[in-house]
Amino acid sequence: MTQIKSVQIFLVGNPNAGKTSVFNRLTGLNQKIGNFPGVTVEKKEGRVALTDGSFCTLTDLPGTYSLHPKSPDERIVLQTICKLADKQQQNQSLIFYIADLLNLERHLLLLSQLKSLDLPIVLGLTMADLADDKGYILDKDKLSEALAMPVFLLNARNGDGLDAFKAWILNTRTDSLIKKTTLFETEKLAPDFILELKTLLGTDSAYFALLKAQHQDYFLDLSVEQQKGINDLFQKYGQTNLTLQIQETLGRFARLAPLVRSCLLPTKNAAQVGFSGRADQILTHKLWGTLCFFILLLLIFQATFDWATYPMDAIETAFGWFGEQVRGLGGESIWANFMVDGVLAGLAGIVVFIPQISILFCFIAILEEVGYMARAVYLSDNLMRRFGLNGRSIVSIFSGMACAVPAIMATRTISNWRERLITLLVTPFVSCSARIPVYTVLVAMVVPAQSKWGFFNAQGLILLGLYMLGIMTALLAAYILRFFVPVMDMSLLTMELPAYKPPVWANVGIMVWNKVKDFLWEAGRIILCIAVILWFLASFGPADSLEAAEKKIRAEFNLKPQTEEHLSDMNNAIASERLSASYIGRVGHFIEPAIRPLGFDWKIGIALLSSFAAREVFVGTMATIYAVGSNDDGSNIQTKMQKDVHSDTGEAVYTPVTSFGLMLFYAFAMQCMSTFAVVRRETNSWRYPIMQFVCMTALAYLSSLLVYTIWG
Repeated sequence: MTQIKSVQIFLVGNPNAGKTSVFNRLTGLNQKIGNFPGVTVEKKEGRVALTDGSFCTLTDLPGTYSLHPKSPDERIVLQTICKLADKQQQNQSLIFYIADLLNLERHLLLLSQLKSLDLPIVLGLTMADLADDKGYILDKDKLSEALAMPVFLLNARNGDGLDAFKAWILNTRTDSLIKKTTLFETEKLAPDFILELKTLLGTDSAYFALLKAQHQDYFLDLSVEQQKGINDLFQKYGQTNLTLQIQETLGRFARLAPLVRSCLLPTKNAAQVGFSGRADQILTHKLWGTLCFFILLLLIFQATFDWATYPMDAIETAFGWFGEQVRGLGGESIWANFMVDGVLAGLAGIVVFIPQISILFCFIAILEEVGYMARAVYLSDNLMRRFGLNGRSIVSIFSGMACAVPAIMATRTISNWRERLITLLVTPFVSCSARIPVYTVLVAMVVPAQSKWGFFNAQGLILLGLYMLGIMTALLAAYILRFFVPVMDMSLLTMELPAYKPPVWANVGIMVWNKVKDFLWEAGRIILCIAVILWFLASFGPADSLEAAEKKIRAEFNLKPQTEEHLSDMNNAIASERLSASYIGRVGHFIEPAIRPLGFDWKIGIALLSSFAAREVFVGTMATIYAVGSNDDGSNIQTKMQKDVHSDTGEAVYTPVTSFGLMLFYAFAMQCMSTFAVVRRETNSWRYPIMQFVCMTALAYLSSLLVYTIWG
């Protein structure tokens, strides 16, 4: 046998079949996430190390129930599979089909469609370790013979079966796997119609021809003449896509149902109602299920604040120590100021919040792993429809708590365009993890860390309140939009509730690692660039403006007694006056009249402008400004902000009212270029993101103005 060292493997299967667990087990951290060419559909690729030291490439295709797509994700699967079917002779490709053994009949529908395309396929059955517990026995050899393909029993929790799969790859040729089966005979659907289709499209594969005819808009290689010919054939034989799909699905299940019953045999001990069924009696109940959902949210946000305290303190201490070492080496030199007040201050403003972001992502990953997120979709469907959405919208809304960009991309699973459009327009209202640094700083200035409301940390409850405010605003905005976005067609929620299972901690760890790594890489680059720019703009000014500002302050303080306290006040006043006279100070003073009605000063204005790149830049900006604009006494950013006063009135800048107004501004404003860009790409229009940006900014401004006017 010829050893295969460059085979391309594609993971295919239904949603919740266990593909992610298999992918993570095979690739570990040796994976990357990008997009398929020309679209925003997420593409996960990794390298699988084989026993002889070589490797092969593994691509995880989006989950789909069939080759008849209803969303962009499913469309990518169809296009990729048909490309393999069209060019499989020129590529050493292999489909590793992942199916849930406990839901085998439903999961074999897609597999039988792939077999009709004569592709090299291997079947991997997950949940094999639970089959005995559920009281089922699988005749693997019989199933393998009936499907004409190798079958591997997998346990993604501990990796059982995957080593055997990797060893098998080394000693098998992919073309030897292409074997005909009688699972379904496509020609019998409409013999004459399909015969003419094959001739028109120049292919010997009946099912390949049928798929291209049914979904011709997705295949750019079809000529205008072929498209016209296809439409003429549909009209000639009186066929429709819907009729053909129904006939095909019923015909396939008619073969699959008896096959599964003959291979997957229940024993006398087969459980009638398992743990999942009993748990769902509570967790999907209209009242108790909703109550459990809100309790989960409360626990998540309590943990986000309480558990992250110690690592955050350690990170702040580490950055402070490192800054002292740099300052000790360079003194007051320009490069030392640049490193400490520019680079380190900016990076510290984001790195310190990694513990909180990690905790949030960890909880989201666990809920997905155990199967709860599917219940959240089911539970919320009726509620979401009242606001012009559907149950799948809750996935985007919940994912928006991590990041709006993938949350908006997750709307691709919503097949109804109206519901998808409304969902992606309102999702940015949900507070994402990038807002956590802003909220953390501002909440800490309003509510002391030791404050308790009963058994709960007051700061955690306020954070929960801000997240709930974002969710309620998103729902209200959706309710309003439903009157303006026309109804195109009706939609139904069809999904499978996976069995509850313990989380695969490797999956949780990999997800958290990837999300935090991406967050650091994307946000870190922006923050570093902005921190350097801000340091330069805050450290230099036009002509001799900084020197003139310093001379002015020294002249004022020289009239007073020269005490140690006096010198400290003078140094702080000099730093503040130099910052005010710098380039960035002039920009801040220019925009201050527009934001002063909100109680904001020119320093906040600078932060608002810079954070249009990304919300989390706010804290890095403030850290840089206050590092440059003060005589650093080692206090943290919150302490420096609390001490700040308006230069003209002497009143504190960050009063509880101002801080709360600023929180509302960040809760509502669409201050994220990435979100703006992804809405533009997903809608293929400038109209929607511009409308979204204007409306959210107006709401943010008016909310802050209202708070400051009433309570200021």
